[in-house]
Amino acid sequence: MAAERGATYLGVVFASGPRVVTPARAAAVVAAACGVPVLGVFGSQPVDEILDTAATAGLAGAQLHGDYSRADAARLRAAGLKVWRVVRIAALSDLDRLEGAAADADAVLVEPRIAGAAGGTGVALDPAVARGARGRLAGRTMVLAGGLTPAGVARAVALVRPDIVDVSSGVEHLPGVKDPIKIAAFLEAVFGPSAIS
Repeated sequence: MAAERGATYLGVVFASGPRVVTPARAAAVVAAACGVPVLGVFGSQPVDEILDTAATAGLAGAQLHGDYSRADAARLRAAGLKVWRVVRIAALSDLDRLEGAAADADAVLVEPRIAGAAGGTGVALDPAVARGARGRLAGRTMVLAGGLTPAGVARAVALVRPDIVDVSSGVEHLPGVKDPIKIAAFLEAVFGPSAIS
């Protein structure tokens, strides 16, 4: 449904939490994606495992939520995968990490850093910090994540001007269970009603 409504990318989670899928389930998502690229979300898996999973499931890329190095990102890209490196930010001082993350990445995903959480908390990034990240990533692809919902995504896009927005819990009715009505509302808020009718 998300692909049919205009989503530019889809994601499947291998990192941790209530959204984790098997490679077989990810392959089913890829098959249903209508050609929309599907990225795997990885947290601590070794690069060899990411490559095996990507091949098995037919993934187009990897979103790296862990202590992955520039060399890891370069290896994944050399294998033909899109690489989104993730930077968790809690304060303006964290923006200094963006330049290093942008090296050997197709995009940098920026989300809030919450103590004790690995991601998917539904907490929004402070708008001033998000705008600071956008400035630091000028000329590079920025993905904004964290706390985005159908009600607030248009404002976040207007304030921050990311290239891509990433949502998961903001379009669920239970953790790990997507809500088709919220997905449609989110995409309409991002693209406008004429883009998805």
